[in-house]
Amino acid sequence: MSATRARPAAGDMSAETPTYEQARDELTEVVRRLESGGLALEESLALWERGEALAEICQRWLDGARATLDAAVKKRSGDDAANS
Repeated sequence: MSATRARPAAGDMSAETPTYEQARDELTEVVRRLESGGLALEESLALWERGEALAEICQRWLDGARATLDAAVKKRSGDDAANS
């Protein structure tokens, strides 16, 4: 499934919002860097904050995908009931 097709409603994210895959990949890199240690406190905090923002973006993508799937299932169930 294409990330752009599952994009949540326009009010949920800006045009600059990364795709789910971009956010997930960047979040993976943030976690890797935090887990490797050796960072200054300021850099660790900045990475943590970026990770929190990326996790929120990923969750919004997933919520949008779930809403799309739920709507499709509901529509199909309604169509099936009407055809019975």
